[in-house]
Amino acid sequence: MVLNASKLIAIGADHGGFKDERRAEGFSDFASGHQVHDFGTNSEDAVDYPDFAYAVGGALPKARLDVGIVIDGAGVGSAMTANKVPGVAPQLVTSLEVARNSREHNGANVFDAPAAKHNSAQMRDIVRAWLCHGDDGGSTSQTFGKD
Repeated sequence: MVLNASKLIAIGADHGGFKDERRAEGFSDFASGHQVHDFGTNSEDAVDYPDFAYAVGGALPKARLDVGIVIDGAGVGSAMTANKVPGVAPQLVTSLEVARNSREHNGANVFDAPAAKHNSAQMRDIVRAWLCHGDDGGSTSQTFGKD
């Protein structure tokens, strides 16, 4: 699996996803040509997940970042929060199949994962699959105002 061209990636997590966010940033894919902008959190101290989901989602149109990754306790709330940002299409990603489909057919530009659902190797493979698969230009991506 070959990664598409270098990406500008926003990443963030709440306290429940902090460890998984740090593991995701440690994947070699992040170090090979991608620029990662970390929107926190910086510890396992309790925080409000919407703050980080909205920061990641908001960074895409404001800072012209390519994609975002949010990891929180359940995943659902962060996807709902990021969905409130115009131009952002989040997808709760729980498997390789969903990762591929969300990018190829649904035009998702924010990956949202529940913390601790997968071990490190599974999470690495899912993140890699999501980053490697691009949008096919289907109708959903046009809805979200992609160039």
